[in-house]
Amino acid sequence: MIPFADPRWHEALLRLPDYLGNHVRVSLTALALGLAISLPLALIARRRPVLRAALLGVASVVQTVPGLALLALFYPLLLALAQLSLKWFGFSFSAFGFLPSVLALALYSMLPVLRNTITGLQGIDPAIIEAAEGVGMTRGQSLTMVELPLALPVMMAGIRTAAVWVIGTATLSTPIGQTSLGNYIFAGLQTQNWVFVLFGCGAAALLALAVDQLLALIETGVRLRSRLRIALGVLGLIALVLATLAPTMARAKSTYIIGAKTFTEQYVLAALIEQRLQASGLSASPREGLGSNVIFEALASNDIDVYVDYTGTLWINQLQQSGIKPRAELLADLTTILADKYKITLVGDLGFANAYALVMPRKRADALGIHSIADLVSHAGQMSIAGDYEFFSRPEWAALQKSYGLAFRRQQQMQPDFMYAAVATGEVDVIAGYTSDGLIAKYDLVVLDDVKHAIPPYDAVLLISPKRADDEKLKAALKPLDDAIDLAAMRAANLRASGNDATSSPDAVAHWLWDRLSKR
Repeated sequence: MIPFADPRWHEALLRLPDYLGNHVRVSLTALALGLAISLPLALIARRRPVLRAALLGVASVVQTVPGLALLALFYPLLLALAQLSLKWFGFSFSAFGFLPSVLALALYSMLPVLRNTITGLQGIDPAIIEAAEGVGMTRGQSLTMVELPLALPVMMAGIRTAAVWVIGTATLSTPIGQTSLGNYIFAGLQTQNWVFVLFGCGAAALLALAVDQLLALIETGVRLRSRLRIALGVLGLIALVLATLAPTMARAKSTYIIGAKTFTEQYVLAALIEQRLQASGLSASPREGLGSNVIFEALASNDIDVYVDYTGTLWINQLQQSGIKPRAELLADLTTILADKYKITLVGDLGFANAYALVMPRKRADALGIHSIADLVSHAGQMSIAGDYEFFSRPEWAALQKSYGLAFRRQQQMQPDFMYAAVATGEVDVIAGYTSDGLIAKYDLVVLDDVKHAIPPYDAVLLISPKRADDEKLKAALKPLDDAIDLAAMRAANLRASGNDATSSPDAVAHWLWDRLSKR
């Protein structure tokens, strides 16, 4: 098959206006804010050694913080400020998506702009400045008419570097709710859709190159005093913004926002919810790749309208509750606490559970006589275990260690889908998998029994935001999903989504899953 004849390329192109529009908007806003802060600070600090050293030191420290961590840190900070603003002044703002992304990316842009502006201004021959003062120029006139034009090439190099950094780092803003070209990359990695990964990386690189060349055109125009080049560069940037503005505004008009976490099942369920809402005549769009805490806070803050979560995650992580309860009791308590404390409505149990579980190859488990976690204890000291990026910091891992006394020779973190191949090929001995994952069957793995019930129930439940609590249209559209998906169906859907062809996209799998459910 010709590569570009693959329907996944067509699907990627259909999403491009939305993803690219949001990426351009957040990147250029962050770059503009970074310039508005950095340029005046550089001008003030250029003749003040102590201030100059302090500014460059702070900017350098910011640059050492990983991009995803910096973006993630702004979300809880802004969320706290939004709550204080509501309490003290009677109004709030959204701490989700755009604002934390802009602020974090603006910080990321500051170092090259500060450094190059200061370097450019300091590199001017003092005799030239003295000559300017000798002909009667004020400091302001010398700065604007002599120093800045001479320093412009070095300054523009810093601005162009900052633009490339911001555009590249903006792909990491997906987990905090900002739609970007990173949506391709995060979704592609989770669903093993390498077309999406390549498309996202290529689109981000081309965008960075385009903006860099437009800024270079403006720089050349200023240096050569060519109004045509300046105009072409500015018009190019304006055209880029305008070309991406309409799709962004069209998405903003979507009535319902559906959240999804960062693993394959969530992408499928978000697509299924979107299709059910659209079948009921409701406008909806997904916001995918969100972190567990981010998505819950976004729902409570009305930044998203609906998503699927799991009872164990809600009980332990979000509500900070201890103690394992039976399924029915846990579900009842969750419904009450979510409504009373957060005004969140639990509208249905999908019918399956997706719990953390320790998983290993069936043949090796049988050979060693390991059928439960208790059986694993005596072998763990000679084994390695892999988990997803958050497992070893979650209460479930602490509960397993406390209940069974587990101590592995080595533990490591992996991207979730890669764990299954790693344990199947013997790169690790045990993984912390998910009970509803179809890759368990694909690689002939076995789930070890949790005989001491250290891990709580993880039933998949539908949650809706406070502002949608009385939305009967939404509840009616979601009603067909209540108790509709059993574990076998979800495993089959997850297995299908782990493929690498057109039928494995979340939308295609969601259609397939609904057809299967409808035929029962």
